[in-house]
Amino acid sequence: MTNHFKNIYIIRHGETDYNRQGIVQGSGVDSDLNQLGQQQAEAFYQHYKNISFDKIYTSTLKRTHQSITKFLSINNNWEQHQGLNEISWGIREGKLPNSEDQKYYKNLIESWQNGLVETPCEGGESPAEVAKRQQVFVNEMLENEAEKTILVAMHGRAMRILFTQLFEKSLNKMDDFEHSNLCLYLIQYNYHTKTFSLILENNIEHLNNL
Repeated sequence: MTNHFKNIYIIRHGETDYNRQGIVQGSGVDSDLNQLGQQQAEAFYQHYKNISFDKIYTSTLKRTHQSITKFLSINNNWEQHQGLNEISWGIREGKLPNSEDQKYYKNLIESWQNGLVETPCEGGESPAEVAKRQQVFVNEMLENEAEKTILVAMHGRAMRILFTQLFEKSLNKMDDFEHSNLCLYLIQYNYHTKTFSLILENNIEHLNNL
């Protein structure tokens, strides 16, 4: 039997002013890319514009749309998926964190690393809840076998959660996956073995000239 593969290019969105200021955005803040973020998006396009994507998936938040604007101008096979949205960080989204907030985030993430992945952010989501909504996307993506090469634009924490599912790791290991603005993960799915392989991880070679 000939192996049947799907190549999945997954990027984190480009930089926003919130990123630069260390402000948590989450799913409740629909921010724009800043100037550097736009330059990152352009650099990614120039590096990968010759790849013919069968489908483009993004979250419903515009910072992911703006990260692949030029791809969308030549490819209208685009689907926004709520399952790709960032985790909801709850009541602390959109505010510059003070020392108490920083302590809260540190303790929360440590609790996740210790296995308490069903603990939500205050007023927000837990990693387990994000993983559950992501599964709808994963199932849809794999069902569309005719889409051999796809581009997915999403968010940092959401990516970490997604990768634990794709690579069958425990959810508390999500911080093993590093990310940066407009980084690329290239993943290949083998329909014969039903396994994912990691080809590129947190790759930013396309940003070298910025």
